[in-house]
Amino acid sequence: MQELDYVKIGNRIRQIRKVKGWSQDKLAKKCGISLNFMGHIERGTRKMSMDTFVTLCRELEINADALLWGDMQPWEVTIQGMWGKQEQEDDDSYEMYIRIMKSVADIMKKKV
Repeated sequence: MQELDYVKIGNRIRQIRKVKGWSQDKLAKKCGISLNFMGHIERGTRKMSMDTFVTLCRELEINADALLWGDMQPWEVTIQGMWGKQEQEDDDSYEMYIRIMKSVADIMKKKV
């Protein structure tokens, strides 16, 4: 069984946060945790609860595997890997499918 590397997990969280242009304070507030604790999470010096981990995944819009193991593929690549990219003439229907799936995901986030 692969062991969790909390320093690497924290670095991934920091990278995604910075890509989004968020401060540590902004992400901490979105997750309902203190700025101090967010700093510890990003440095890998403290472990977070499962609830905090799930909230981080939701707020950062990243799947758990990406944070835990470094599988940093965007969700479009994940979907393409599962179903394969449609042929060129089907690009419009594929793009519509992606928009529908994003809408469903947004609705599900609001229900949680």
